[in-house]
Order: sequence, then structure tokens, then C-alpha cells
Amino acid sequence: MASDYKGDYQELVDEISELLGAPATLENRDFELIAFGAYDSEGDLDPSALDPVRTRSILTRRSTAAVRTWFEGFGITRASGPVRIPPTPEAGVYRGRICLPVRHRGVVLGYVWLLEDDPGPTDAQLTAAMRVTERIGALLADEAQAGAGLSRELRAVLTAESGWQRDMAVGELRAALGPRAAAPHTLVCVAPWPSADPEEAPSARTVPHATALCTVAWGATTQSLAVLVRLRSADVRAPALTVAARLLKEAEGARGAAVPASTRRAGPGAAVAAGVGEPRSGLAELGALWQEASAAARAALAEPRFGPVAEWRGIGPYRLLTALPPGAAHDPVAGPLLSPVHQELARTAEVYLDRAGQAGRTAAELGIHRQTLYYRLSRVEQLTGLDLDDGEDRLLLHMALKRARL
Repeated sequence: MASDYKGDYQELVDEISELLGAPATLENRDFELIAFGAYDSEGDLDPSALDPVRTRSILTRRSTAAVRTWFEGFGITRASGPVRIPPTPEAGVYRGRICLPVRHRGVVLGYVWLLEDDPGPTDAQLTAAMRVTERIGALLADEAQAGAGLSRELRAVLTAESGWQRDMAVGELRAALGPRAAAPHTLVCVAPWPSADPEEAPSARTVPHATALCTVAWGATTQSLAVLVRLRSADVRAPALTVAARLLKEAEGARGAAVPASTRRAGPGAAVAAGVGEPRSGLAELGALWQEASAAARAALAEPRFGPVAEWRGIGPYRLLTALPPGAAHDPVAGPLLSPVHQELARTAEVYLDRAGQAGRTAAELGIHRQTLYYRLSRVEQLTGLDLDDGEDRLLLHMALKRARL
């Protein structure tokens, strides 16, 4: 969707820059950068023009919540004409701004910004620029309507309760996307997503490579974010990984504080993770793709070595474990080991099985003597009734311990 509108926004912002004789920027109402007009005149690239707020907006394509609140304090959400904002160095605003609210049918949808200069634009120039913002507002409204439609259609595909419902939903999504529907796609699952309100989900336009996104239930009380990512090739999954990393950062920020990478990788109890499904051409297998992306996210939340972004192809036995019905997936054989008093024994058994029953590697990883390892393994056998020299018993215990992580 972004590719359909980006060029139009750029042309309109460039038109305003030409009218005003100064570079202008266009942001949506959430202060996410849409387009930047680089007016070609001497001095426009003066480093003094790039105060911290302007620099961050251009480089990261968004402003902080504090900056947004500060600017909104000047009444830009209610204004129907240009608003002049004075320089405030303590807020990182070294030069004054002129804000042109972008409205459609009375609703503010974005803002055009330019730096205040001397002598600055005339009233006639600003009036002409405001007429251009009306065209931008109509374009933003059209894009918002199209994006909301894609969100509804994607959610319908992922939440369909029967095959014929999913087929109908896929058909509607395919029709909405047109020729783009035939390209290779994958799905990204970010879970848990911090808000259940669809209005608080990011816009697909602000997420590079995203075609559509929506929220989907994740358990009984939380939500996940599903993102449809179009790829140039099924063999090049980098765009999906980029989307996952960006949205993880956004989810962590929405929780109120950034979570260090070391914490995100701390296995069970990690705050948020992302999963990526196996790319496919077209949209026919979106249901299977969503199951893969969800499974990979669950594995990333459960297993330190997978997070914070996991691809379905790389989660090993969790490809099978995540497909098991929740009620049927817990074998009682591991029950005694999962009590708090036996956590050390469970950890010993899992590492031993992860290391293919090699005592030397297991003892080294756990930092214990071999005799200690053998004693612990004998206790595991006593508690579970399993024979760790038997391949099937080892497989059963290994899967039961891995399943417990989910």
C-alpha cells in the first residue's frame, strides 16, 4: 500500500517546498514522517537547521511522545490555519516552526512543518500552501480507508473458523491487493502486542515492507500483531526480519520502557518476541503461514536461543510441539521434574538430552563433576520411571520437557 501513495505525498510536499521557498516535512497525526521536501537553495543544508527534534524526525521517521505533547500544546490539533511555534532550546527546538495542519472534512490527519526564517513566507504563500494541504488530507483519508480495509480483510483470513470462510476472505484480500497479491509473501507475528485497540496498531505505511497488518487474539486476554510482508523473492527474507525487529522495538516502547536484548533473550517469561513464517507465493496458504509465524513467536518466548526473532524453519522440534492441541500435549511423565523443588534435575535432564547423552559435554556445560551428573540422572530415572539408556524413553522425556516451556 505504501508504494501506491509515497510518490504522491513526495510530489505534494515538494510542491509546498517550492511555493514557500523552504524545505518542508510531512508527518501524520502520530508524528511519523511521511515525506521530506529538500528545497534546493543555498543554505538549506546548513547544519544549524537540523536541531535535535528535526534530526530525529528525519533519521528515525518519528518523534517522541514528549515532543508530540509539546507541539500539540500550541493547539495544532484544533487549528485550521498556519500555527507559528517559537524556538525553545530546552526542548531541543533551536529554531521556530510553522505548522500547517492537514485536515480532511474537519479532522486533522497530519502536519506539514517548515522552519521559521527571516523574512519567512508571506501570507499569500501560506494560503497557497494550505490549499495543497487539502489535497494531502484527501490522500491521507483515502489511504487510511484503504488500510483499514486491508486490516479487516487480513484479520478475516487469519480468524476464519472454516475453510470456505477463509477462501472467501482470501479472495477479498486478493482483490483488494490486485497484482501485488501474486508476489511472494510471509507473515510476521509479534506477541504479545501491548494494546488490544486496533486504532493503536501502527499504520502499514509507516512500516517498510509491510503490506497489511492487524491485531489477532493471543490467548484469552492478550493480542498479537500480524503483519503481511511482501517479498521480492521467497529466498530473501531480510525484509520480514527488518519488520519484526522494528515492531519489537515499538512494542517494547509501548510498554513504557525499552527491554535490553539480554532480557529479551532470557527465555521463558521474556516480554515480547516475534516469529516469521516460511515465505510462499500468493495468498492461498495464509492460514498455514500464520500458524508458522505464531509457532515461531511462541518458541522465541520459550527458548532463549531462538529469541527475540525466530523463523519457523529454525525452531526444530517446536515445529511439531506447537502444533499439538494444548490439552493433549502435556505428558505426565515430566510432572515430578517440573515441581520447583526439582528444577535442578529438570535442567540437568534437558541439557543431557540436548547434548545427545554425552556426559562429558553435559557436565562441562553445567559446571559439575561427572559423578554428580550420574547421580542426578539416576534421580531423574527414579522420579519419572524412565530408562535414559532407552531411545524412546529419552525422546519422550525430551519432548515433555521442551513442551513444558510453551
